[in-house]
Amino acid sequence: MFVMNNKKIFFSDLDGTLLTKEKKISDKTKKALDDFVSAGNHFAICTGRGLDNVQDVVKELDLDYPGMYLICYNGAQIYDVDAGKDIFRIGVPLDLIPGIFETASEYGIHAHTYTTDSLISPDNGEEMQYYNRVIKRPVVVTETIVSALPEAPCKVIAIELHDLEKLERFRLAIMEKYSDTVTTVYSNPNYLEIFMKEAGKGSAVVRLAKHLDIPVENTIAAGDEQNDISMIEAAGLGIAMLNATDIVKKSANVITKADNDNDGLEEYIRAQI
Repeated sequence: MFVMNNKKIFFSDLDGTLLTKEKKISDKTKKALDDFVSAGNHFAICTGRGLDNVQDVVKELDLDYPGMYLICYNGAQIYDVDAGKDIFRIGVPLDLIPGIFETASEYGIHAHTYTTDSLISPDNGEEMQYYNRVIKRPVVVTETIVSALPEAPCKVIAIELHDLEKLERFRLAIMEKYSDTVTTVYSNPNYLEIFMKEAGKGSAVVRLAKHLDIPVENTIAAGDEQNDISMIEAAGLGIAMLNATDIVKKSANVITKADNDNDGLEEYIRAQI
């Protein structure tokens, strides 16, 4: 006899969503999350950050729950915390990497990519310093990016702090060259994420729900920026933060009454217990 899996899974972005502007989780939101998981449900962090950095966040904020998953690089990697291994990973092919970085150089745009513990870039200038104030990872500076990569990286990120139109022109050039293989999405106005079309936060929602035999209607996803839209739309309940961009709010089923600095998620997590 078939028995419906009644467990739920909550997918949450980190910055601007679960975390305050100080990169912390409030006591009230943390207690709601504790109770949600204690009721037998799953929690998944779903972020553009790399696995090593997310593991640091989990440890620092005491978010290490049983049955937890870390979805990194905008869905390009899904990591099972209990098993200590990936259940999914897809990288940008190494033969595309030189062309992406050459295009970034042509448009005067900073770009970098990732190994398991380092940032790889042709430069360590203003944009890298700005990015690394939060990520805090060693930087390997090299003109031959592929030589520093042991495997295909999950994503490339392009950053422009002053001229957003220039970043958009770069995005259009990348899509003109590589749209059959990669996709691009902004994680904030200054950060352009480049990753494989098979990835994306929305694909991760569907992929992990299927892996856990959880109906999609039992999935909840919360976010605040453009790269969160696909998971908000894919989930059974899509939540936009009060502080989210307008385009994200339009994609959601509900908008929180408070922002990420004022326990915006707390009542919505509790409503799922």
